[in-house]
Amino acid sequence: MRKPVVLITGASGEIGHGLIDRLAADGRRGIVTLDVAPLEPAQAKKVQRETIGSILDQAALERILAEFEVELVFHLAALLSTRSEFSPRTAHEVNVEGTLNLLEFAQHESESHGRPVVFLYPSSIAAFGLPTLAEKRAAGKVREDQYNLPATMYGCNKLYCEQLGFYYSHHYKRLAPGPRSAGVDFRAVRFPGLISAETVPSGGTSDYAPEMIHAAAKGEPYACFVRPDARIPFMAMPDGVDALLTLAAAPRSALTKSAYNLGAFAPTADAIRTEVLSAFPSAVVTYAVDDKRQGIVDSWPEDVDDSAARHDWGFAPKYDFASAMREYLIPRIRERYR
Repeated sequence: MRKPVVLITGASGEIGHGLIDRLAADGRRGIVTLDVAPLEPAQAKKVQRETIGSILDQAALERILAEFEVELVFHLAALLSTRSEFSPRTAHEVNVEGTLNLLEFAQHESESHGRPVVFLYPSSIAAFGLPTLAEKRAAGKVREDQYNLPATMYGCNKLYCEQLGFYYSHHYKRLAPGPRSAGVDFRAVRFPGLISAETVPSGGTSDYAPEMIHAAAKGEPYACFVRPDARIPFMAMPDGVDALLTLAAAPRSALTKSAYNLGAFAPTADAIRTEVLSAFPSAVVTYAVDDKRQGIVDSWPEDVDDSAARHDWGFAPKYDFASAMREYLIPRIRERYR
């Protein structure tokens, strides 16, 4: 008998850590992971099987398929935005071909045990592309179906994979004879900038927010790479993990979209600086605008309309801007450097 499990790709990242903690505490399903990087020992103890490998490795996926009955997939593995701009072809291989591999895997799983496999996919605000700063400022809260003209390779990959997921959920092999078999129940969230207190920022396009806090906590000066008035939506990492789990548990009949906007707060860079200086009065935070990264930020909405997620499956972030900064980010990051 194959064992019912949840599969998490890219599990060694912080979203993966949060999911492992929550799913292990729940205890209803075993956890299987797939990542090129090993889990930390404390996390590895909580999973039923850890596989070190790539989502491009068909043999690794086939071994999981042979041994386990996967009911739920969290497909987190990806080449992120900054690296994707330096290596667009590799980004396409990992982000698109890898996702296609996982969708095929989920389809085969669903056919083998006769019911849909729920497939959670973290998309991104990078799927949007506003043509000018003036239009960005006039647009207000942007809906899921607006401005889908991404200006980065990562955004192109994410938008296309949203469409692939919709195809597998609704139109897979639509010309095949006979009734459609059980398939993939694809559900995506377009995350805003995710800010974590547990990991060190790695140069991502939205990392100016956590970089400010980390530099101040270390007593180092920081030159912000976007303008003081730059504005995009953000979310605290615990709310991101909650959102994935809440959407995974929602009844299919309640969902009106396959990809949902998510937002929590949308401060300017200068509002973030003000909070940082309030917590660290001796911090030095200046501005040295990087025109290339600023251009990417300017192509993303100032805020998003996430009313569908709030209505359909009860999305309700716990952290607003003040509480995220004062109760989560600043205290924990300060403690890291003591």
